[in-house]
Amino acid sequence: MTGNRIVLNSALTALAPAIWGSTYLVTTEMLPPDSPLLASTVRALPAGLVLLAISRTLPQGVWWWRILALGVLNIGAFFYLLFVAAYHLPGGVAALVMTVQPMMVLLLAALLLKDKIQPIHVFACVLGAAGVALLALGPQADLDLIGVLAGLGGAASMASGIVLTKRWGRPEGVGVLTFTGWQLTVGGLVLTPITLFVEGLPSQITPLNITGFLYLSVIGALFAYAIWFRGIERLPALAVSFLSFASPLAATILGYLVLGETFTPLQTMGALAVIAAVVLAQPRRRSAGDDTRQASHQPEKPLSRAS
Repeated sequence: MTGNRIVLNSALTALAPAIWGSTYLVTTEMLPPDSPLLASTVRALPAGLVLLAISRTLPQGVWWWRILALGVLNIGAFFYLLFVAAYHLPGGVAALVMTVQPMMVLLLAALLLKDKIQPIHVFACVLGAAGVALLALGPQADLDLIGVLAGLGGAASMASGIVLTKRWGRPEGVGVLTFTGWQLTVGGLVLTPITLFVEGLPSQITPLNITGFLYLSVIGALFAYAIWFRGIERLPALAVSFLSFASPLAATILGYLVLGETFTPLQTMGALAVIAAVVLAQPRRRSAGDDTRQASHQPEKPLSRAS
């Protein structure tokens, strides 16, 4: 993989968590209050059904249970826990809790993908978490136990989804949009009955609510997840997980631009630390021999043909 292609893939993939960074703002400013399940379901299911209707392709064989697992980890459980954290914590604090995700990916990738844990990656984890702390924590940064636990659960869910997506790849001949549609549909279908039973439907939906739901479904789910899964295929799992640091960075910048929140010199240092951590974790240019060895770490691809 050439240096220019690595930079391009990393930049495009980082756009997804940058978009997700706006979730906190949209949730608090545009969606009905105290409805994390509804927000999660509406974000996932419509976009998934649209992609499913366009592709008219269903999983085959072993991919039924794989898509069920990926749909729950990447979409259903993650969306719900993310929205719970967003409702219970300030956006920056919620993002800070989620910074444990690269550390989880570091361990899971070592176990499931046989990736070696490099000292520079451990340092990047610490540097990134410290940077997000400088971005997010302040005198008015309230901590809520439910929000913190939800954020940790969401980080674990997405970390598992990233590593399993990297391990399994996707079926031969299935495009990334179809693959995205399967997972969004599964995640939305898992959430729908829980939403109706636990929360029900709001008594009133305003035009502002509808605009927020449309943004989260089309931009935050359909578009963002398509480029996210594309990135997982082309970059190491740990490098992808570090790109998620673009989320708290975007949340902080949006808070400054839209909500009039302050942006202090310490936050500037935090932003620079986050960017440095992401750069340290990205893959370096490899030789052809390295590419061959990297391909040998894709043991699940032949299974997709058999399925």
